[in-house]
Amino acid sequence: MWHESKPLRFLRLSQTTYFRRKPEGMNQSAHIQPLWSPSEAFVQASNLNSFMRWLSVTRELYFNDYAALWSWSVDDPKAFWEALWEYIPIKSYSPYTSVWEEEKMPGTKWFPGATLNYGEHLLNGAVPGRPAILFQSERQPLTEIHWPEVKKQVIALQQHLLSLGLDSGDRVVAFLPNIPEATVGLIACASLGIIWSSCSPDFGAGSVIERFAQIEPKVLLTVDGYTYNGKPFDKRDVVQEIVHAIPTLESVVIIPYLNTEATIPLNIPVLAWSVMVETSTHVDVQITPVLFDHPLWILYSSGTTGKPKAITHSHGGVLLEHFKYLWFHNDVKPGERYFWFSTTGWMMWNFVQASMLVGATIVLYDGSPGYPDLGVLWRMTDAARVNHFGTSAPYILACMKNGLVPQTMSDLSALRSIGSTGSPLPPEGFRWVYEAVGNDIWLSSMSGGTDVCTAFVGGCPTLPVYEGEIQCRALGCALYAWDDNGHAIVEQLGEMVITRPMPSMPVFFWNDPDGSRYKSSYFEDFPGRWRHGDFIRITERGGVVIYGRSDATLNRHGVRIGTAEIYRAIDQIEDIQDALIINLEHEDGRHYMPLFIQLKPDYQLTEELISRINLTLKQSYSPRHVPDEIISCPDIPYTMSGKKLEAPVKKLMMGIPVNQSASLDALRNPKSLDFFILFARDYRTREAGI
Repeated sequence: MWHESKPLRFLRLSQTTYFRRKPEGMNQSAHIQPLWSPSEAFVQASNLNSFMRWLSVTRELYFNDYAALWSWSVDDPKAFWEALWEYIPIKSYSPYTSVWEEEKMPGTKWFPGATLNYGEHLLNGAVPGRPAILFQSERQPLTEIHWPEVKKQVIALQQHLLSLGLDSGDRVVAFLPNIPEATVGLIACASLGIIWSSCSPDFGAGSVIERFAQIEPKVLLTVDGYTYNGKPFDKRDVVQEIVHAIPTLESVVIIPYLNTEATIPLNIPVLAWSVMVETSTHVDVQITPVLFDHPLWILYSSGTTGKPKAITHSHGGVLLEHFKYLWFHNDVKPGERYFWFSTTGWMMWNFVQASMLVGATIVLYDGSPGYPDLGVLWRMTDAARVNHFGTSAPYILACMKNGLVPQTMSDLSALRSIGSTGSPLPPEGFRWVYEAVGNDIWLSSMSGGTDVCTAFVGGCPTLPVYEGEIQCRALGCALYAWDDNGHAIVEQLGEMVITRPMPSMPVFFWNDPDGSRYKSSYFEDFPGRWRHGDFIRITERGGVVIYGRSDATLNRHGVRIGTAEIYRAIDQIEDIQDALIINLEHEDGRHYMPLFIQLKPDYQLTEELISRINLTLKQSYSPRHVPDEIISCPDIPYTMSGKKLEAPVKKLMMGIPVNQSASLDALRNPKSLDFFILFARDYRTREAGI
């Protein structure tokens, strides 16, 4: 696949070393000592090191360090992605004609001519003798599911879909918890070129309909209900509402998950999953080769600001990106066990399935991470011999605040890495991992998004881990911190901007024929450059610190403050369970920055506590970080994927109606908004002088 006649833009002379360019900027963090450094054996055994050796042999490209490798990957992305294509075991049914026809954002058409299938590559990753899935739930102990059983169920679902006349490009939707049947559904659909989309059953009916109706699916896979925090939640009425609201549905496949005898009376055919599997007569998985940019799945934006965007990703783009990240940045090896606490409504569920590409056994957990106590996932990690444990920053902080010491309650000797995403992990979260989980565990914090179903910044097995800092920018991701004038800056706060295309950027948004919604989502502020909406700092050593969403940035009298700074300071105060902060900029130049705090049980908002909060913020950061008012609230609103509703609360305060500010069905705790609706109303009344 590599054409030697094509010149690289870099020297390719024998024994040439590609040196990184020393960034200009302050050296304000050079003295900080790492929390963890990889041993020489760890580095040498890493998948990333193997790739670098391969590049030296096949490309005569030599790299001093990761920074040099990253610079090459973004300065000459065509060379990088073509090298990756050759390096990983891509099965293509037809050759590509070029890496891309034209470099542009949006609209780069990657590897035209190539035909392949993402689902086939999931199956090809199977390691003989190793289970495909380990599954545990609140009601079921840890169970092994082996590849023959997975393939049997894949074949059965494929036969059913084909019997209904579904073809490549049709849509199947799933209203399922994080159970093995969801994994089977994805593999079966992807292998046929059928487009997959899923929502977790903790979504409300309106939220599910708002998502699924956009894409006009033909088949629904569903459960009758689920269990969370030890409580059963019957969802049969919701399923009926979904089916009634989406007229394109032709069939429902039900998994009686809550009640084995459950049925759902519907006006379209209903088939039980077990019957489907038992009556299947096909003998092998069917594979449909599709074009590189053929839609694989549809994910959705959080829906906090109107109708969720139906983000459509491609077979080939996601395949390349997932191989790259899981192999090089997560360092997952064949036969290892990969876990990330997630639901089917979050892109991390898709990312967990992707670990099958590199030969991992996926570990699934369905239920509350706090039931019967916060130790449940750590005990499962012990029992399942998990090698890579992934979770959210709030879960790590909850374990820390509750005094958990997992290394004393579980055998974590198999654990090689801990991943964190969803929101910025503050420095004390980093410290807790090394104090309470293990001092020789690789903490691989990452940040990306549903938009690309991967991480822009994340782990590197050859680099140290520094407190509060993500290790690196991912290979092939030309990510920079930009100031307001579009200049790249180091050791300063700036907008996260990606300046060159990546294969897993959406091929389009569903029902966005002219691409206007897609363009306005990422390319409005810096035309031709992807503005992701995060506020970041690139450190001189090449690490990344995330400061929260830039669209919720606190622009305080001309000084931009990331919300994560506020939360980092607040987390030091024992009395406080959670917090949310916004800043309103009035037309007359006034600012109003309220801090909403959720107190722990039996704590009160006193003058002493207010003074302590203000002093902590002032001493930790600056007087500008001190809020104008501190308000106690019963709960902090979150989306299903764990994002605080900073921007929607700000919109409420500005007088924008709640139905235009937030999608209640997309919230983990929609009742929490009641307080903010009333507070916003009172605030606007005060401002109007009524």
